[in-house]
Amino acid sequence: MVAAQEEKLMGVITDNQGNSVAEAHVYALNQQTSTKTNFKGEFSIKVESTDTLYVQSERFTDAKIVVNPSKKVSITLLQKNYTLDEVILTQKENPLEVISGYDVAINPVKSSQEVLRLVPGLFIAQHAGGGKAEQIFLRGFDIDHGTDIALDVDGIPVNMVSHAHGQGYSDLHFVIPETIQNIDFGKGPHKADRGNFATAGYASMNTIDQVYTNTFKQEIGEFNTFRTLGLFGINGEKSESHTVLSAEYLSSNGAFESPQNFNRVNVFGKFTIPLSASDQLTLTSSYFSSEWDASGQIPVRAVQDGTISRFGAIDDTEGGETSRFNTSIQYRTFLADDSMLKASAYYSAYEFGLYSNFTFFLNNPEVGDQIFQQENRNLFGGKLSWQKDLLILDVDAEFTAGIGVRSDYVEDSELSETINRTTINLRRSLGDIRETNSFSYVKLAYKPSKFTITPSLRLDYFSNTYTNALEDNITATQQKAMLNPKLSIGYAANPQTDLFLKAGTGFHSNDTRVVVAQSGQTILPRAYGVDAGLNLKPTPKLFINSTLWYLGLDQEFVYVGDEGVVEPSGRTRRFGADLTTRYQLSEVLFLDSDFTYSHARSLEAEDGEDYIPLAPQFAASGGLTLKAFKNFSGSIRSRLLTDRPADESNTIKADGYFITDFTANYTWKRFELGVIVENIFDREWNEAQFLTNSRLQNEAVAVEEIHFTPGNPINVRTRLTYTF
Repeated sequence: MVAAQEEKLMGVITDNQGNSVAEAHVYALNQQTSTKTNFKGEFSIKVESTDTLYVQSERFTDAKIVVNPSKKVSITLLQKNYTLDEVILTQKENPLEVISGYDVAINPVKSSQEVLRLVPGLFIAQHAGGGKAEQIFLRGFDIDHGTDIALDVDGIPVNMVSHAHGQGYSDLHFVIPETIQNIDFGKGPHKADRGNFATAGYASMNTIDQVYTNTFKQEIGEFNTFRTLGLFGINGEKSESHTVLSAEYLSSNGAFESPQNFNRVNVFGKFTIPLSASDQLTLTSSYFSSEWDASGQIPVRAVQDGTISRFGAIDDTEGGETSRFNTSIQYRTFLADDSMLKASAYYSAYEFGLYSNFTFFLNNPEVGDQIFQQENRNLFGGKLSWQKDLLILDVDAEFTAGIGVRSDYVEDSELSETINRTTINLRRSLGDIRETNSFSYVKLAYKPSKFTITPSLRLDYFSNTYTNALEDNITATQQKAMLNPKLSIGYAANPQTDLFLKAGTGFHSNDTRVVVAQSGQTILPRAYGVDAGLNLKPTPKLFINSTLWYLGLDQEFVYVGDEGVVEPSGRTRRFGADLTTRYQLSEVLFLDSDFTYSHARSLEAEDGEDYIPLAPQFAASGGLTLKAFKNFSGSIRSRLLTDRPADESNTIKADGYFITDFTANYTWKRFELGVIVENIFDREWNEAQFLTNSRLQNEAVAVEEIHFTPGNPINVRTRLTYTF
């Protein structure tokens, strides 16, 4: 048998408007080689004389084409309804990457709070008036506001280290959902380019760099909810430079008896220009401002005895305000046919102020326990990465190396006792924080035959400095470095089956104030993770991902709200299973489901006393989506979170819930009329829950019990969209 002849094929990829498609992945399926297009959409690749090219791009549907190496090939990618049979199980470091673009296309995000729900198995809970960052649950973690998931948008970190309200605090409300192009997500501490907080997982959002149709949208709903959005693109005819502009305003009083008076403004701009066929520059800026009132978490006993209703408040003077300005610059260049350099730099100016009352009259029977947390932060950073295709022992390989730095300068990080948001009763802490994280990593993806073997190594260095303004501006500094190895092995058994095994270590940093107080003893506790599973397409219309996983941590962190610090709580172990399915029932009907089981225990407690409070045990979500059927589209989606332990002995439980939402849209010419119905079965459910020791004003002694924020009752929003 004579082997097929290997030749080099030249080509160009454009969209249906003639614009170049940069950084599209091009695979030669027979030859098992791959490359990317440059910023002019050009590529060259080794193929067999009877080979088939498969092309993937984040913004367009995939394409297959049989090639003739003697001719330069031109490929046009189309924007149309995504179909699951176009998803091919190519070898990837992240097993779920093959469906991330599919999920965004099938179920676009309706609000900034839903951004994270694109990550299979991730749940969120809001418990402070709509303006505070959500509580996050993933892989047996109550992540609080971000202690164990690394989040970024266009390379700008979302997690706030040593934040006034809690380590890793992650507020994604500055993201306008219509500007999301795709979301790269993964679970476990397995990727070398993901560092701090990437233990349970990571989620990286990328915004659109081109708008084909301008959009104006208005939305109104119950609880005096109003939202307006404009999304505009400025592109010359067949222009290779693109400008995206967007603005959003949202207001709502919420379902509570005391109006939330929630207001949010978002402005976004992005400019992308290819400097040549090999060079591209992107400038991005955004501004976000939000303010709100809140009813806080209320005790079960006050509702049961009729003191307040489920939507009442013990202290309705809670609330806050926050703002963030982001700007970044990204430069990418192809140094040669097989080498690419990416450089980025960013700056964020951030302000935050939050009034809370967790314990009511426990510590201050006369004036109450309200606290105020605030900070003013400047965040600087940058990253440089180099990627090169190699040939090692006649086997394709890809080498990646990167370096970067992140520096946080926090002024007036404060925790104070306050009265009715007007009077400072006592300052508990006040000071300035300087925290710098420098890092580097290397990764080699070696691709012998059907295998992809990816060893990697990451080095992080931290410098933590705290100046205590309440103790004569005493300054203390600690430094520490950490090395984390990782290994990923993928095996493409056939075009329908992809097996993977991943193992590695990662970390989440501790709060600078705790680090310096403990002389650096617990600055970088390590996490140990293993994932094993498969991607499977038993039929062209069905995708299945199944994963068994383990995650151990040298130390957990518990945020103590009324003290304003993060405390260590010992070693833990989690293991479980994830199951993700995507099924296309017809050309316009799509079914999806995600299931996750987690077993979480402390390793430093006796049996029966080793439960991890609020760690979810079983969660599921899914839905049925209709796309573009005779001008109609819509979806019905449900999410289930079962009961979970609220204390270490599992004698007190946080109630689970099952909630179903519905959306429907009708398109006529340039108009789209939509309706969103939340909690269509009007279930009574608790969104956020905590076991808290509190005392009401008429009580002689404190009571420890569940405190909760009620989830929304059934409510309806309508929206009108005009495109031009």
